[in-house]
Amino acid sequence: MKVYKGVLSIVFIIVLVASFGFSEKENSIIRITNPTQKEIEIAYFASGCFWCVEAIFESVKGVDEAVSGYAGGHTLNPTYETIGTGKTGHAETVAVYYNPKKLSFKTLVDVYYGSHNPTTVNGQHPDYGSQYRSIVFYQTADEKKIIEQTIAKLNKEKYNGKIATEVTEFTKFYKAENYHQDFERRNPNQGYVKAVSIPRLNKFKKQFPELLKKEK
Repeated sequence: MKVYKGVLSIVFIIVLVASFGFSEKENSIIRITNPTQKEIEIAYFASGCFWCVEAIFESVKGVDEAVSGYAGGHTLNPTYETIGTGKTGHAETVAVYYNPKKLSFKTLVDVYYGSHNPTTVNGQHPDYGSQYRSIVFYQTADEKKIIEQTIAKLNKEKYNGKIATEVTEFTKFYKAENYHQDFERRNPNQGYVKAVSIPRLNKFKKQFPELLKKEK
C-alpha cells in the first residue's frame, strides 16, 4: 500500500509539473501574439462614394484593409437606403486598417486630401448629398492636430481657405452591407466603376506612385 501511495504521489507531481509547463506555454503564446494584434490601427475617412475611397486606400503601402461603412450621423444602424434620404447625418465612410510602423497617420491624411476635392460642400462629383460630404475623423489630440495643420497648409498653399472638410471626433462606425465591400475590385465592368471609380483611382496612382503597393 505504501508503494502504491508513493507511485500515486509521483504521478501527481508529474501531472502538476506538466500542467504548469503547459500553462506557461499558453501564456507565452498570448504574450507573443498580442503585440502583433496591436500593430494594426484604424483611421476613418469620408470623401464621396465609398467604392472609390476604399479602392484608393487599399492601393497604399502599409494599408492592410479598407472597409466601407457609415459614420458621422445620429441614427443607429444606418443602411445604404436610409443614409440616401439625407436624414441620418451619416456619410459614406471608409475604415482604414493600417500598420503605423509602415505608414503614418499623417501620410493617410495626405492620401485623403490628395484623392478628392475637399472644397466641395455636401458632395464629390458626380455624387451630391450630405452622405457624400468630406469628413475626416480623429481619435486622439495628436490626430486632430495633424489634420488641422494639414488643412491650414493646404488652405494657404492651394485652396485659398475654401476647404469644406468637417473635422469630427470619431464615435462609431457601422460596416456597410457586404455587397459594397471591395465593390470596385469585384465589379470592374460596372458602369459607375468604369466611369468614375477607376479613373479616380488611376488619377491618385499617377500623382502618388511612391505610396503604392507593388503590383502582384
